[in-house]
Amino acid sequence: MRSQGQVRFIKISSRMQMGAAAAAAVLALGWAGSMGVMAWNNYVAESNIASFQAEKARVASTQERLKAYGDNIDSVVEDLKARQETLDALVEMLPEDIQAVDTNVTDSREEAAETVEKVGAYFPQARGLAEVEARQLAFVENMTRYADWRAARAERALRMLNLDPQAMERATRDDVRAAMGGPLEILATSADGSLDPRFERLGLSLARMSALELALDGVPQIAPAADQRITSAFGYRRDPFTRRAAMHSGIDFKGPLGSPIYAAAMGQVSFAGWKSGYGKCVDISHPNGMMTRYAHLSRIDVAVGQSIDAGETLGGLGSTGRSTGPHLHFEVRINGRAVNPRPFLEAAPDVLKEARGSNAIRSNSPRTRD
Repeated sequence: MRSQGQVRFIKISSRMQMGAAAAAAVLALGWAGSMGVMAWNNYVAESNIASFQAEKARVASTQERLKAYGDNIDSVVEDLKARQETLDALVEMLPEDIQAVDTNVTDSREEAAETVEKVGAYFPQARGLAEVEARQLAFVENMTRYADWRAARAERALRMLNLDPQAMERATRDDVRAAMGGPLEILATSADGSLDPRFERLGLSLARMSALELALDGVPQIAPAADQRITSAFGYRRDPFTRRAAMHSGIDFKGPLGSPIYAAAMGQVSFAGWKSGYGKCVDISHPNGMMTRYAHLSRIDVAVGQSIDAGETLGGLGSTGRSTGPHLHFEVRINGRAVNPRPFLEAAPDVLKEARGSNAIRSNSPRTRD
């Protein structure tokens, strides 16, 4: 190295070179493995949805429906009532901004139209009922396509954030199941209690859409400190007390004492109190299995069990615990393992804005101190 007319030499030993090469190889293999697992999980999920009709969905043909209308018109009326009740229950899960999209879902429009014509020809008095049935089926299939499209959009967003959509979906479903209850009300589309597979497919698609979008809501997306200057990054650093190399499991934001600290995403407070090394600390568990930690606070404004929205104030910036001065120590953990929070805070606002098709997410990515 030449500097100001002087030449200095840096010698890297063979052992160090081999160690660096081995570390690079391990990282490359780990990255390739994680990408392979995510790709396989995605393939399995899409295959399960695509094979639903072939494996389970036995829908009534035109001739079968015509026979039903001819044998017992009162039974058909009861079936239509049961279908409408099921639709009313499923509608509660539907988003407001419904659009027409094209996905891998059955299309019963032609067969339904044929049923209407034949019922009208053989049983004119029942034509109106056949038209109601056709509209119900068209609605169900259109909603299924839309739910699948929304789920795929949420999956893409999670992948853009280097998260495994299937793992996020499973964690979200587990979180929801951990707090469920109520009377048993079986959905049915026929008076005999059976469920038309097209209606069942809609229910599954809506449940998947809901889980993936809830997982997306739990991704850290808002800078947790009012002052967004980062004074210490994630990873190995020289410890400020011992001056020895140590792992820093989060990022530090410097700011005025008592300035507000915000929740990075929606979730529930799982810890609020004093934690060794962290001082006054708040942990938030998110529905997708992620956890965010806010440490060295001067005060805590929330309690354990409290539901929190993204951007809600948790307390004030401080210097409690193992701290050299007023700052926020912010962590993100997945299944208990600390990960770098910065990519989420920088990328999530734009990714979520695109995924939701709205301007609801404000852009407030943190910046490093100059």
